[in-house]
Amino acid sequence: MRILNVNHSLDPVTGGGTAERTFQLSRHLAVLGHSCTVLTAETGMTPTRRAALEGCRIVALPVLSERFHIPKAGQKEIATLVGEADIVHLMNHWTLLNAIVYRAARRLKKPYVVCPAGALVIFGRSRILKKLYNSAVGFELIRRAHAHIAIATNEIDQFANYGVAPDRITTIPNGIDPKDYQIFDIAKFRSRVGLGDAPYVLFVGRLNPIKGPDLLLRAFRNVAPVFKEYHLVYAGPDGGMKASLEETSAREGLRERVHFIGYVGGAAKSAAYHGASFVAIPSRQEAMSIVVLEAGICGRPVLMTDQCGFPEVGRVDGGKIVSATEKGIEEGLRDMIRNERGRDSMGERMRRHVEKHYLWDVIAQNYNSLFLKVLQNSNTRATHTGG
Repeated sequence: MRILNVNHSLDPVTGGGTAERTFQLSRHLAVLGHSCTVLTAETGMTPTRRAALEGCRIVALPVLSERFHIPKAGQKEIATLVGEADIVHLMNHWTLLNAIVYRAARRLKKPYVVCPAGALVIFGRSRILKKLYNSAVGFELIRRAHAHIAIATNEIDQFANYGVAPDRITTIPNGIDPKDYQIFDIAKFRSRVGLGDAPYVLFVGRLNPIKGPDLLLRAFRNVAPVFKEYHLVYAGPDGGMKASLEETSAREGLRERVHFIGYVGGAAKSAAYHGASFVAIPSRQEAMSIVVLEAGICGRPVLMTDQCGFPEVGRVDGGKIVSATEKGIEEGLRDMIRNERGRDSMGERMRRHVEKHYLWDVIAQNYNSLFLKVLQNSNTRATHTGG
């Protein structure tokens, strides 16, 4: 099968969860023997990133704007790629690249699948631009897709707002590759951050309002006088909030206990997870957090809000789910810190659950089955219509 995987960014630093999902899906589809082409922007496509996609063809377009990922050119090249593919997979939603590929797929009568990965909701900045995008192309792009992928059940209602019935939606969650988290040096990480032997709560993600780092900081401020030994580590790139978060931590006398270490990857990221007492995911809105899988595969329990699309945490007793409010997160911090003896058991339950249900080997097979079904249905329609 010739698959064209499309996402506006594969940048591991700024690309977020959709970049990681596209990256992992592409390399695992290649392992299954498919001819997988990745169409993306050149931003963040380092030699290391390219080498990790061995077996995939990578087409990385230059861009006019890194914020909006507007391709400089390449429409003919995009049309050629779409024409060569058996099926097209569009990741994310608010991107000009998706719109261009969609138009080409319609013109060339190629089946395409959409996976917005939580991006259907108009949230955060550029609300007017997002509404204009939907009016111009977004609504029809979603409605006309040959298949629709939700990464969690909480996306089904979001699809409904675009006119997509639940029976047209296939849920395929995010996945994780255990091999990416097997090499780590906790002592080296602690030394680098300046943690000493102090226990710490870990946040991983962009410092952006949708991720809720400010909610976590205010909650931590409230419990810090009681749990004086605990530190808070923010691992992730600045999404516009770093300065205000640093100002708050300094004003509250927490400068020495709150650490902003920027993006971490590879062994350092693995060490950050393995060394944490637990992982906090304070998101205000999210389809399905990849961070919860990363924490789980490292055997760490999680404190997460009820907006993260992963209710299994409560069912398997792998941590604690709270409301996406300062008070809810504060209560969760108190409970998780006090439950020192039970946290290792929580983490072990999370590890077993993630290994059983969320490895990329299984997720890629689910994609494979869906793509084959779409192609079969597309061929059947073409035969019946004389195409």
